[in-house]
Amino acid sequence: MATRIFSRYFCSGSKNSMAAVVLGHFWRGLLQKSSNGAVGTVRTKGFQGHRQKSTIQYISRPDQPKLAYRKVKGKSPGVVFLPGYASNMNGQKAEALEEFCKSLGHAYLRFDYSGNGASEGVFAEGTIGRWKKDVLFMLDELAEGPQILVGSSMGGWLMLLTAIARPEKTKALVGISTAADYFVTAFKTLPIEVRKECEDEGVWTVPTKSNGEGMYTVSMDFLREAENHCILQSPIPITCPVRLIHGLKDEDVPWHISMQVAERLLSPDVDVILRRHGQHRMAEKDDIKLIVYTIDDLIDKLTTLV
Repeated sequence: MATRIFSRYFCSGSKNSMAAVVLGHFWRGLLQKSSNGAVGTVRTKGFQGHRQKSTIQYISRPDQPKLAYRKVKGKSPGVVFLPGYASNMNGQKAEALEEFCKSLGHAYLRFDYSGNGASEGVFAEGTIGRWKKDVLFMLDELAEGPQILVGSSMGGWLMLLTAIARPEKTKALVGISTAADYFVTAFKTLPIEVRKECEDEGVWTVPTKSNGEGMYTVSMDFLREAENHCILQSPIPITCPVRLIHGLKDEDVPWHISMQVAERLLSPDVDVILRRHGQHRMAEKDDIKLIVYTIDDLIDKLTTLV
């Protein structure tokens, strides 16, 4: 397996920031046919946020909560965004990716897991297994043809589980602050007296800078169920191209989690992209441009392979 840390984007001794490199690449001309058939160069103007965003829709399932989603029709490969824990499909990254996909004419799908955002259900009843089923259902029912899955934080964990379950449909992965196994492994590193207190209370309160409350709670039932979906103890049977983007200043999910994922993937095409000043949410303007460029590069790769 060839796992590469992208020194052309970032290395500890580089004099140029990753953001400057990404900006230079991102605004490269995209080939597009004009009305008279000539080929010219244009910028991805849609990415700047001037287009009307997609309409929220709902899909029903037998005896299951309805799921809210936004979908843009377009060509393959499509892009599917998977949000993080207690997040939703209306974040900055999710909306920026929609604008980008519109600008290139590619299909795009974003949605809320059951109990999250605009979807039906109770958040406290959510589990990794239940949300994985949500992702598989949406992929099977609404995503046509080959897809690039983009997972943020816990969405990165679900992205990997989905790729294992649907290899024929998953053609590339982009993990952002990927939190594979993280709830389980982080809890196990706590002092035994803290774990005992959490088990007695039934919840684990985790400090975070990623939301306005400054914390989120994880139930013991959630943790016990999550153990059934851990993937870092053995080789990960994913063979498509994978890009793992992580900030070195991520205080929620350490960047070495992405390194562990990369080491266990069976894919011969794995890149780890470390952002020196990147935080967990990776929602700054230059962070989003890096994500967009990474997806654009994968679209080019997949299109060339076809």
